[in-house]
Amino acid sequence: MKNRIITIVALAITIISCNQKNKQEETVKIESTTEVVGQSSFSIDKIVKNYLAIKNSLATDDSDAAADAGKALSETMTKTGMEKVSSDQMEAYMSIADDVKEHAEHIEDNGGKIEHQREHFVTLSKDMDDLIQLFGTNQKLYLDFCPMADNNKGAVWISETKEITNPYFGKDMATCGSVKKEF
Repeated sequence: MKNRIITIVALAITIISCNQKNKQEETVKIESTTEVVGQSSFSIDKIVKNYLAIKNSLATDDSDAAADAGKALSETMTKTGMEKVSSDQMEAYMSIADDVKEHAEHIEDNGGKIEHQREHFVTLSKDMDDLIQLFGTNQKLYLDFCPMADNNKGAVWISETKEITNPYFGKDMATCGSVKKEF
């Protein structure tokens, strides 16, 4: 796992260095009257969208839809370019991203086993909170909490609505929980 992380970080640094070198060369070629547009900041919007699809599927007890959404999240994590992640955020992002991908894959691979999917959703939700803390969001989101989830240890999840729709108990306890924070 460490070798994988080190390899990915080294690759990301190489890509960033090459991109910066190419940008410097392009700047020299551009006439002085033309402005060079810089990279936009890193966005987790697609990651959040896929996460919310998992959450909504679990809240309606739809294990197969949760598996499909897990696949979409896993693919999004694979395709998400790291070139826009700042160097000071790279290490934290890599750690969180690997965990998100792993739990999304478990949710994907366990269609029909909703309780197992929900177990992985506990950690996935913590990771999403960490990503939002690290990068912010362009969308109004809520951090919800259910004290009975995760064998009465309590667990959080991210929601796009203020209304509680509990992904840990689905239709059996749809409104169990409370909003803890607004992003």
